[in-house]
Formats: sequence, structure tokens, C-alpha cells
Amino acid sequence: MKYLFTLLILLSVSSYATAQNNESYQKAGAQFEKLYNAGKYEQIFELFSPKMKSAFPLQKAIGFLGSLGTQIGKITNREFIGFDGTYASYKTTFERATMLLNISLDRKNEVNGFLVKPYVAPTASTLERNSTSLKLPFKGEWTVVWGGDTKEQNYHVETPAQKGAFDIIITDENGKSYQGKGNRNEDYYAFGQELIAPCDGTIEIVVDGIPDNQPGQKNPLYTPGNTVVLKTANSEYLFFAHFKQNSIQVKAGQTVKQGDVLGLCGNSGNSSEAHLHFHIQNVAEMQFAIGAKCYFSDILVNGQRKSEVSPVKGDKIANQ
Repeated sequence: MKYLFTLLILLSVSSYATAQNNESYQKAGAQFEKLYNAGKYEQIFELFSPKMKSAFPLQKAIGFLGSLGTQIGKITNREFIGFDGTYASYKTTFERATMLLNISLDRKNEVNGFLVKPYVAPTASTLERNSTSLKLPFKGEWTVVWGGDTKEQNYHVETPAQKGAFDIIITDENGKSYQGKGNRNEDYYAFGQELIAPCDGTIEIVVDGIPDNQPGQKNPLYTPGNTVVLKTANSEYLFFAHFKQNSIQVKAGQTVKQGDVLGLCGNSGNSSEAHLHFHIQNVAEMQFAIGAKCYFSDILVNGQRKSEVSPVKGDKIANQ
């Protein structure tokens, strides 16, 4: 049976889908499921932001949701699979189909984005860790601010695609990441530093052109900001986020060698200061990905040479 109802409405620039506010999204998803299964479509409409209500009026919302119920039935199971830009994504099993349900919230926790489309399962197998030998994707010594296997070490562990992620900055002898007042991106030691390929590979995805944020502010419209995804020969996908605007030096489809410059560290996307976000996942698209633990070969950790090591929060790391 062919389903004729992909709906996408995204209105507000104040969406903020991140792991930190996952609880709000869980609540919104549960509310939608409960009201939808009860046929209380008008109450679902009341969850919408004013702009959403204007763009998707009550009768249109009731008609869409009613059609959804008639064609594929009630929700029998809903599984959170991660964030896709501004959306929290749920693999949602209805009585007669499995769909992808995406919900976006504004800062008042009102629904300002809504997407329903057929769910396409990723075909890649689960990736536990990298088998490709990796060097660190930068020059000099940097500091891990988020990294490790526990929530205390690494808030990323709550997001499936990013569970093995690192956030990395440059600090001085006093532990500060900037000089001067820290109110300009140029004050931050990491800003404008070269980011390099940790291994040979093929560029799968490039996103560029997103402005860098004023330090202390964030742009949640595209959470990763300027982005590069590199595929290794072993089909591991290396995800680099928050590049400086218009600094990326590679293109999708291009092959690179270990050490080639990908671009410059920036402060774009859901970022409050210049830093590198880096993680490994099992497919190119973060929306469907599962993250993997990352190990680096022959690096310095707090001045000590380490082989096959996965750094944790607080570690100072550098290539040999």
C-alpha cells in the first residue's frame, strides 16, 4: 500500500534539539502518542506554537491526523533514534506501517516542526570501534572537554549517533581556552586552527557556509554547523563538526590522505566557543547512525606515549 502523507512544517529559528533537553522531547513525543491514539487531534493542535497553528490550521491538522489514523492505525511502539538537525527522531510502529516521526520544539517547548514519512532502516551493521589506525585530527596539544563512557565524562553518551564523541579545545597553562576578554572568536586558541584527516579516506558529506556564532551564543538550526564526514576504507564514518564558515577545503567524493587539511576549526552550529566535535558512526547520515568507540594510535596523552587509546575528559592529547 502506498502512503500519501509526508508532512513537513518547520517555522521557528528557536528550535533547540540537543541531548541536554532530551527530557522535553521525550515528554512531547509521549504526549503526541497518547493524544493521537485517543483521537484527540484538537489537543495535539494545542501543542503547536502560534506560528505552527497559523501555517497548519486546525481543520488541516485534524484532516491530516485523521487520514494518518485511517490509513495506518494507532501507534503501537515508538523508539527514539536520535536528533536530526532541529528534530528529535522516533522510529514509530503503527498498526499497519512503520514510520519516521520527527518533532521539533521551540524554547517554550511548543511544537514548531513536524515530519511524518516512511521509515527506512539503515542497512549497515553495528560498529563497535574503529579498526582503521587513526591519528589525531589536529596539530599541537589539545584538551578533551567531553569524552569517555559515562554521562559525567561525556554528555554525548545519551545520543545514539554521538555516544563515542569528543569535544576538544586548546587551553593555555592556566586552563583557559581564550585570551583577552573572550568575546571574539579570534580570542579562542582553537579558532582558525587546521583540522586534518586522521587517515586516508573519501569525503562523503560536506556542509559549509553556516556563520560562526558570537562566543556564548548557539545556532541550533543546524546542530553540527559546518561539517565534514569522511569514510574510511573499512566503512567507518568520521564526523567532524563546527568548522569555521567557508573554511572547508574538501568536496564530497574527493579522496584524501592522512594529514590532508580538511578545513579550519570554528564556532558554527550548536556551539558556544571554538572547538572540534569528532565522533565515529556506522553510516553517513547521523539521523540513522549508531556511534562507535574511537581509539587513536601512538599519541601522547598527558605527556605519555599511548597506543590504541580512547581519551577521556580532562586529557591533554597530541600526535607523536
